[in-house]
Amino acid sequence: MTSNIIRVLPVIALLLLAACGTPGEKGKTMTESTISEQTITVTIDTLIARHGEAQRARIERGVRQVARLWREDDGSAADFQVFCTAQFIGDPDLLDASFERLQTNLMLIGGYLDEMGRDLNAPLQLEQGPILPIDYQFGEFSPGAHVNEDLFKTKIAFTVLLNFPLSTLKERLENGDKWSRRQWAETRLADGFDTRVPSEANQALNVAYTNADNYISSYNIVMHNVLTKDGQRLFPEGLSLITHWGLRDELKAQYAKPDGVSRQKLIHQIMERIITQEIPAEVINNPSVDWSIADNAVAPFGKKPTGQAAPRENDVRYQHWLNIFNAERSVDPYHPDNPTHIARRFNEDREIPEERVEELFVSILSSPEIKQTAALIKQRLGRELEAFDIWYPGFKSKPAITEDELDRIVARKYPTVEAFENGIPDILTKLGFSFDRAKFLASHITVDPSRGAGHAMGPGRLVDNAHLRTRVPESGMNYKGYNIAVHELGHNVEQVMSFQLMDYTLLRGVPNTAFTEGFAFVFQSRDLELLGLRVDDPRAKALNTLDVLWSTYEIAGVALVDMRVWRWMYDHPDATPAQLREAVLGIATEVWNSYYAPVLGVKDEPLLCIYSHMIDAGMYTPDYPLGHIIAFQVEQYLEGKNLGKEMERMCAIGSVAPDLWMRTAVGASISTQPMLDAAHAALTAVQ
Repeated sequence: MTSNIIRVLPVIALLLLAACGTPGEKGKTMTESTISEQTITVTIDTLIARHGEAQRARIERGVRQVARLWREDDGSAADFQVFCTAQFIGDPDLLDASFERLQTNLMLIGGYLDEMGRDLNAPLQLEQGPILPIDYQFGEFSPGAHVNEDLFKTKIAFTVLLNFPLSTLKERLENGDKWSRRQWAETRLADGFDTRVPSEANQALNVAYTNADNYISSYNIVMHNVLTKDGQRLFPEGLSLITHWGLRDELKAQYAKPDGVSRQKLIHQIMERIITQEIPAEVINNPSVDWSIADNAVAPFGKKPTGQAAPRENDVRYQHWLNIFNAERSVDPYHPDNPTHIARRFNEDREIPEERVEELFVSILSSPEIKQTAALIKQRLGRELEAFDIWYPGFKSKPAITEDELDRIVARKYPTVEAFENGIPDILTKLGFSFDRAKFLASHITVDPSRGAGHAMGPGRLVDNAHLRTRVPESGMNYKGYNIAVHELGHNVEQVMSFQLMDYTLLRGVPNTAFTEGFAFVFQSRDLELLGLRVDDPRAKALNTLDVLWSTYEIAGVALVDMRVWRWMYDHPDATPAQLREAVLGIATEVWNSYYAPVLGVKDEPLLCIYSHMIDAGMYTPDYPLGHIIAFQVEQYLEGKNLGKEMERMCAIGSVAPDLWMRTAVGASISTQPMLDAAHAALTAVQ
């Protein structure tokens, strides 16, 4: 999801937010219906008289759905009656034809807008030369900001609401397993128009998210220029790491090196400076200065930093988080059923209640298997555990070669972005896809050179390609970059199959982001196998199970912090960036002391709030642990089966309710128990 200019939300965006109004001001006129109960009743009676008693349920539901969102500028009560009388579709054949036309046209509208946004943002997201000031302005421009509003103004949205059913999360969870594919497609069609958000608010959202993404994508630390207390350089020249992914992955790589602990501790210090915002602003993405991390002094490269600490970043990180919060809060009044971003993330985006998600995470965080796994890590490391050991990668089975050798193997195989793109068919056939299917999928995936760590973007139209963005240095792709690229390829393959092979394009995709993360983890876990590197270890399966458990443990705490910070922001809507910083550090420390200090033996650690997606993605991080949980269940089901064929079957299920998808795909609802049971057995096997 994932320029060298650090920016905050500009004044124009703040004006746009103000223009959206509040629930007690402009928001009231935009969210309250102007249609009386008497008008609704008369309209229903008129339509039943015309279309017959058999249509009563559809008529009553449709008229009330339209009335709920009809505003004064949509027309008078008489206009409302005329519209409903003219646009209700009673003929089944005409209803079918209209459904197909709506499905096609809305796919085209959304697809063209996705492609336009992707192309306009390419200078910001891809390595295409210097970023120009005008590129940031286009990054803030949202081509689709007015679309929802225009579809209501032209009455297309009202025609959908009049003829197709809205559904609540409760209805989808309780009744969805009884619905036909067409019923699911119809409810997805109507759900696209369950709210009316003004274009100004949509534009402000885009500005906030784009600015935060630009900030994160350009946040690199030049590691060779970071000096220890005694002036040593612990990292090679030319190593620039994006935060947090690059820092984290370099920290992981140091476990394989005999002298790696000192480098890990330095990376840990850098992370702490970032989250406390004590990091000097001058060292961010700047190869021309040296940074003495012990006293935060900065000097031109090659000259010993002395004197006072350099000016710190000054809470820019937390300003971006607040900008997104305020942009999301500005649209709250237009979502009466889910009036907070938290509710929308869980009830609309994930379709899993927040309470259940937290229960899943806590079941991992508090499990006895975690303490036993930590004891095993301590034994394997031969030292007391450190806070950064939440990223311990030593369970993952690897061949008996070093990280440097892995880098050389990957660089030879994939020296350029084009080489990786050309290698996709080979990767997919090794994963079990037929040659023809691999060629088909590869022909629908384009690989681009990313400024950031890498991300995947799905296709907008059936004739469009999915895009895989990955970082490839001039020296060729390294192992860490390859590992991320294979993860993103999992996203892309899901995106292509769940669109190109779908019976209804309205059901394209998977239930929520956690499911596509699940497929990405399935691909990522096979990265060494794809290089032809086999591990001859009878305990490999057990060790890999512990690797997944430990990774889920780490990211589940991050997700809890993210969720609790958003609750805090809603409780403190006028907070300053400095106040948010202190709250985030306090929440991260509280979660740490509850679930990590008893396991690792290290107290009062704020490290869990380093994740960049907390800043630029609006509570995205819960999808990661959910993805691990889902991926583990999928992996268990896939054992002994063909990945290509099974993934194709699963992707064809589409965006139905999450538990329904899981029951259809693997025969069981979402649960952490399979992972915990497997971990219990694995701990016995490796002792």
